[in-house]
Amino acid sequence: MLKQTPLYQLHLGLGGKMTAFAGHQLPIHYRSGIIHEHLHCRSHVGFFDISHMGQCLISGDEAASELEHLTPSDIIGLKSGQQKYTVLTNHDGGILDDIIVTRFDSGLTVVVNAACKNKDFHYLASQLSNRCHFVELTDQALFALQGPVAAEIMRKFSVIAADLPFMATCETELGGIQCTISRSGYTGEDGFEISVANAHAEALARLLLAEKDVIPIGLGARDTLRLEAGLCLYGHELYETVTPVEAGLRWLIKKGHSDFPGADKIIRQLQFGPEKIRVGLSVESKQPVREGSAIFNNDNTVIGHVTSGSFAPSLGKPIAMAMLDCNYSALGTHLYAKVRERQVSVTVIRLPFIPHRYHR
Repeated sequence: MLKQTPLYQLHLGLGGKMTAFAGHQLPIHYRSGIIHEHLHCRSHVGFFDISHMGQCLISGDEAASELEHLTPSDIIGLKSGQQKYTVLTNHDGGILDDIIVTRFDSGLTVVVNAACKNKDFHYLASQLSNRCHFVELTDQALFALQGPVAAEIMRKFSVIAADLPFMATCETELGGIQCTISRSGYTGEDGFEISVANAHAEALARLLLAEKDVIPIGLGARDTLRLEAGLCLYGHELYETVTPVEAGLRWLIKKGHSDFPGADKIIRQLQFGPEKIRVGLSVESKQPVREGSAIFNNDNTVIGHVTSGSFAPSLGKPIAMAMLDCNYSALGTHLYAKVRERQVSVTVIRLPFIPHRYHR
């Protein structure tokens, strides 16, 4: 049985075309369609229901220290109200999941991907000692409000939230509803993520959607927005066989940190470089190259594969990310993909495809 978020009936009422995703019924788009939703988020503000993602709380005096032993990042250094994007790694340095960690006076909250939720929560509960208390926050919904007008909308309800810097968090009320809000998101735009009790989820969603610049946005545009922003998606760019260095995430690795799963391999790659690396591709065709398409060099040798590919509404052309042999990863390198046995020229370009507009 597919699960439903607290907004399921609201999605239907808004004309959402529902689909199965990570064990949930979620809207892939609404009546206006993916391209309109995408461009509206870039120019105004979009509302996303991301309640399918997992939320948990880790408390105890050793919570930060023990979680840092499971990630390559600096968790101990987080101050209350700060959050960090990081990854859980396995003993081969591969990525179990990419997560958001937020520090509060009460402990650490962790947001995980829906498809990895059960695996992640079992792993965390099994790895943390009895000095930590782990609990799933199953009674919380999660929304995102994203776009250049997001802060203006937020200011109508909470000045404290509207004034947050990027990757900072506060507890506040929106329209009398208690929420935890962070200045974050996964579209490349300025925006917020809002954790709210399931019981108040629909009321809050209706409050935000009543604002004239806000429209609901489904999974389709959520994916094209994050692709244009050059952001990784678990199961596409990130796998248990891909390290943070190979994924282009070396910036999240704490300098001098060596006490986490897979540290030997990851530190070796930092020193000597990986054999493969994530890159951006400009596609010289009107037809997108899709996930799984092989990438070839001029000698017709396979040197990588597409991890995500789509038409980019903001650019009016197809783009892709790929995992390539490092020997072919230099900017400007000309390669080709095969789409239905037809060669399509691609060129390695700098990520992200569009500039990030985070509020720093």
